[in-house]
Amino acid sequence: MRLTGTSHIGSQGHLTIGGCDTVELAKTFGTPLYVYDEALIRENSRRFVKSFEQSGFAFQVAYASKAFSCIAMAQLAAEENLSLDVVSSGELYTALQAGFPAERIHFHGNNKSEEELRMALEAGVGCYVVDNFYEMALLHDLASASGIQVNVMLRLTPGIEVHTHEYISTGQEDSKFGFGVADGQAMLAIRQALAKTHFNLLGIHVHIGSQIFDTTGFVEAIKVIREFLDSVRQETGYEVKVLNLGGGFGIRYTDEDDPVEIETFVETITQEVAVAWSKRNLPNPEIWIEPGRGIVGNAGTTLYSVGSIKQIPGIRTYVAVDGGMTDNIRPALYQAKYEALLANKASMEATETVSIAGKCCESGDMLIWDIDLPQVTSGDILAVLSTGAYGYSMASNYNRLRRPAVVFVRDGIADLVVERETYEDLVRHDRKRSVLSNIV
Repeated sequence: MRLTGTSHIGSQGHLTIGGCDTVELAKTFGTPLYVYDEALIRENSRRFVKSFEQSGFAFQVAYASKAFSCIAMAQLAAEENLSLDVVSSGELYTALQAGFPAERIHFHGNNKSEEELRMALEAGVGCYVVDNFYEMALLHDLASASGIQVNVMLRLTPGIEVHTHEYISTGQEDSKFGFGVADGQAMLAIRQALAKTHFNLLGIHVHIGSQIFDTTGFVEAIKVIREFLDSVRQETGYEVKVLNLGGGFGIRYTDEDDPVEIETFVETITQEVAVAWSKRNLPNPEIWIEPGRGIVGNAGTTLYSVGSIKQIPGIRTYVAVDGGMTDNIRPALYQAKYEALLANKASMEATETVSIAGKCCESGDMLIWDIDLPQVTSGDILAVLSTGAYGYSMASNYNRLRRPAVVFVRDGIADLVVERETYEDLVRHDRKRSVLSNIV
């Protein structure tokens, strides 16, 4: 079991994070509970920034809100001088409520509504990543009506397929995102964007997928994009100022995962860009990236209380916890794998193999299959590691379960940044029928 950040086994044999005993956190805040190692979030952020500073490139590291968004996280990103990637009016609103500088916000999404674009224009969002021709026309009409010029980037699909789950692979030609390079849509989009008087075309955006463990796909994408930009320069005279290579940097969930270090990622992509641009005697573009999972993924731990235990002789032992697919949909959705330990028995040796079941009324609500743990009893606290990305942000109220609380921990202090939902919250927007029927 490899612990990350400030996590370690305390003197009582309990898992501690940020100087806080997780067993005490469970007692204080209840379970399920999302626990974030604030120091590790900051460390990951600074590693990305420092790596770019050493490269000599102008850059922006934009935290991808979709991985985990709340006011406190946006505040932390601002404190670390990151930019922010948002994909909806909700994420934008959260950022603005946190006081995040609007000029450092990048607005993504494949179906931005008129309402969302108006909201972004009023806020003074710094850049729009345009995904399709519909959005291009709508955004320009709104910018023109407001009498302002907006910074835009065009999202392209370079036709690169990477080794990841099909649901999180986005750079292939057959994708709901972006303008295709191979089918000529990207060139047409460039021409149209350049002709729009209220657009300042900063450059292009490419995102090839998520949870990627090597740099091969990024290197190939840079080559394809550079060749495409050669054609653009020849036909239009335009050369990009900014190259946004998206995110997708993988993290370790289990021993099966072997991700590349942050520094290696940055060094590889900057060197590849430097070579490709120097061959053409062109000045290096500014490079933007959008890590989300890479910043918060391994900084999050979810605590659960063990409830029922079902033994099927000769087959399996099911250990049920008080959460599941409502607070972590990834195992059901992506067949994602996790490691875990008993937080209150963290120093004990494993003695049995069990499977961790969620409490939702679904056979597929399984968090972990076949994990070795010490003897499990009801009331134990299970800590599932590396749940910082796409747990809280994809949580739901299925079976009318309440979404968990979130705490940031650092230097022995637990800061409650998201309250646990109440039963009143569950029915807050419900309305009783105004007219009762007499139909039998």
